[in-house]
Amino acid sequence: MDGKIMGTTAGTLTEIRELKVEISGLRTDLQRFVERANQQHVDAVLGGIRKEYAGIFADQQIGTAKADLTTRMVEDCPMKTTCYGVFTEFLGNSAQHITEGTVSEDLIRSYREKLSTFRENGRKDECTTCFNELGRLFENQVGLMKTLGIYQEVNGIAGDLTGIPDDMVVKDLLEPVASTPRFQILKSLTTGTRTFSDISQLTGLRGGNLLFHIRKLTDAGMILQRHERGDYIITDKGFKTLTAISQLYQMVNS
Repeated sequence: MDGKIMGTTAGTLTEIRELKVEISGLRTDLQRFVERANQQHVDAVLGGIRKEYAGIFADQQIGTAKADLTTRMVEDCPMKTTCYGVFTEFLGNSAQHITEGTVSEDLIRSYREKLSTFRENGRKDECTTCFNELGRLFENQVGLMKTLGIYQEVNGIAGDLTGIPDDMVVKDLLEPVASTPRFQILKSLTTGTRTFSDISQLTGLRGGNLLFHIRKLTDAGMILQRHERGDYIITDKGFKTLTAISQLYQMVNS
């Protein structure tokens, strides 16, 4: 009799273990399905934004570049007018790629090589100031391309933890989501767009307090506002950040 009970108990435990494995597999499949569904939503929303506002984004980048170059290039340099023309042409050409569906790594590399050539041709110490400004403006364009999901940078430090840039990771990834309200905002945007009022109701924050958290996320490129006083949406960077956090959470707590 005891043998039968023990045999039954052992069999039940085996079934429970097998059931746990099966449930774990189903949870993984479900998580992958949700992630794919959310990614499709993000891609669809970003695609609509690119189609509707890409030209506006490109014009804004060109306008900002001209204004910043005018005020930040070395004032008393006899080559300022010539360099200004070359720089604005360079930034105008690169900004036009914002209107394209995809931007390749080779294309971005070609522009960076041109920047290097400009620097090599600089013969004066003052040239460094102007070239640094040109480089900053171009990288701002690249950052916008990443936010819009039209450019995916090839990461060469995946296996080298010592190569992770400390300040950038903290400022651009960890700090923006290291807040309960900001994390709530990011999660809510994975299922759809949200108005300022929606986010206020979700977080319980109002006015300047809520705007502070929204700006943290927008400055980090994790969310976007469709237009002034329009709905907020999650960007490709924001979705990937949230997905990575979800995977880390499950891995740590498995």
